Amino acid sequence: MKGYEVKDLSLAPHGRQRIDWADREMPVLRLVRERFADEKPLAGLRIAACAHVTTETANLVRTLQAGGAETVLIASNPLSTQDDVAAALVAEWGVSVYAIKGESTETYRNHVHIALDHRPQIIIDDGSDVVATLVKERRAQIGEVIGTTEETTTGIIRLKAMERTGVLTFPAIAVNNAQTKHLFDNRYGTGQSTLDGIIRATNILLAGRTVVIAGYGWCGKGVAMRARGMGANVIITEVNPIKAVEAVMDGFRVMPMIEAASCGDVFITVTGNRHVIDREHFARMKDGAVVCNSGHFDVEINLRALRELAESDPITVRPFVEEYRLRANGRRIIVLGEGRLINLAAAEGHPASVMDMSFANQALAVEYLVKHKGELSPGVHTLPAEVDTEIASLKLRSLGIEIDRLTPEQIEYLSSWEAGTA
Repeated sequence: MKGYEVKDLSLAPHGRQRIDWADREMPVLRLVRERFADEKPLAGLRIAACAHVTTETANLVRTLQAGGAETVLIASNPLSTQDDVAAALVAEWGVSVYAIKGESTETYRNHVHIALDHRPQIIIDDGSDVVATLVKERRAQIGEVIGTTEETTTGIIRLKAMERTGVLTFPAIAVNNAQTKHLFDNRYGTGQSTLDGIIRATNILLAGRTVVIAGYGWCGKGVAMRARGMGANVIITEVNPIKAVEAVMDGFRVMPMIEAASCGDVFITVTGNRHVIDREHFARMKDGAVVCNSGHFDVEINLRALRELAESDPITVRPFVEEYRLRANGRRIIVLGEGRLINLAAAEGHPASVMDMSFANQALAVEYLVKHKGELSPGVHTLPAEVDTEIASLKLRSLGIEIDRLTPEQIEYLSSWEAGTA
């Protein structure tokens, strides 16, 4: 057993059961794992993975291990670790895991450095904290890195900023931008798991309530779709005119947050930006308004401003539910999951069947970086379309679904400009 830092190894048997349960819902990743076990495309590779330590992530790590990689896994968020899963990976598969649910920011940052102590050749990142730390504090190691893969919109924004400033000197695969990732994981996964986290934390009825969703990207679309399906009245706030028009055409009310603040019963941020809910918004909210975040970092809700507005420290009324009472008017603002990812803080994250495609993307992106070592230019790259299509085809096959194929005549027609009106 290698180095590790988990809550309790005695949780491993239960974690193993849950990992195996998730594996049943991940047939695409299982097929990749079987091939990796035969071909060993990652033999001898050192990988540092920063991810939410969940049952689905465990099956990704098993796949990397089957391919021959030596992987260190750390949590990408202090509240997203499933402690029994972390224990099972250590005890059952001998993986070095450094993750404890509720770990402090200091511990989290220490784990990032432990991951870099592994001298990784590949980094699997979720928010780009490992890459950012490498670039800022461990530059002597950069030459050892073949490349990185990134799971989130937030992380890709950071990577592109690094690319613009010239500090990203190795290739990065934007896994989040693969169609079999963001069209499904972000929309269906975030949509369901966000509401799951809210309901588990509060046990409130969404039907009839006004739910304000900040951001109408794929995550926001998914949350809005599910909230409406549960009977909520949905308001969208946006800064992008095109996305705002789309939300209107999808049948949602659209307005600035300053107006929505006085209307909403539940507020959900999914923007990837900071202080989307700010001081002036808290001042307008109803008594008992519920505020939560499903974006990657805990910066979307300005909790420092809320603490300054509150008459005292918050009261924990349920697990992952804190009540702030405003000094000015006595109204109560309810914050879920400390403003961190509510779908992982209070629930289990995305369903395994959705993460099946996302993590197949991750595994194949790692393989792609290894196969094309030295060929890819520094900067952010999209996973090749043929890999995306392969994952979708495997998913359909696992569901027992067949689709049409183009005939030779149709292929010829699509590649020609000469044919027109018959």
